[in-house]
Amino acid sequence: MAQQITLAASSRQQTGTGSARTLRRAGQVPAVIYGHGREPEALSIDATVLGRTLQGATASTVLDVSVDGRTPVKALIREIQRDALRSSTVLHLDLYEIHADEEVEVRVPVRLVGVPDGVRNFGGVLDFMHRDVQLRVLPADIPDHIDLDVTALNIGHSLFVRDIQLAKGEILEDGDTPICTVVAPRAEEVVVPVVEEAPAEPELIRKPKPEEETEEKS
Repeated sequence: MAQQITLAASSRQQTGTGSARTLRRAGQVPAVIYGHGREPEALSIDATVLGRTLQGATASTVLDVSVDGRTPVKALIREIQRDALRSSTVLHLDLYEIHADEEVEVRVPVRLVGVPDGVRNFGGVLDFMHRDVQLRVLPADIPDHIDLDVTALNIGHSLFVRDIQLAKGEILEDGDTPICTVVAPRAEEVVVPVVEEAPAEPELIRKPKPEEETEEKS
């Protein structure tokens, strides 16, 4: 099941670029929470606390968000905006409120389990192409990840979205989408050394001396 984390936030009245910059200088991260027809509510969250929270969070993590000490509401992370030069710095956070009895759509990471036979015994390479899938599921049933056993895969064999087994929920992606495949090892390139031939010695042509001509005629 997806982990749940409590996150404290404060409501804020001021919005806009200038207000966001002021918040960041004060060690706060501007955020917004919305969903279920409610008016979006502007929030501020302590940057240090948020940084610790996000270390263990994914798109499928259910947050218990308490605003100004009120009863927490459950929410998912919809978007994280980060500084282009410092990825650890969060510029803005979007939260989406959810209800326990209503299904939500989330992306859940796929985790490959085991070593493929084609890798272990034949030197193949495992190509992991599709690392998460979109699910529709109740909040309480959101998995942290989905395990997919690759042990039996041989060279040229693949696993697809249709091979994923879910205890609860529905996969919203095309079943023919490949998740991973085992490819043959690349043949090592044989480098043929290029031997440069030494340039031929130029033939020395000289005019015979008179005495040499006489000897040849005699």
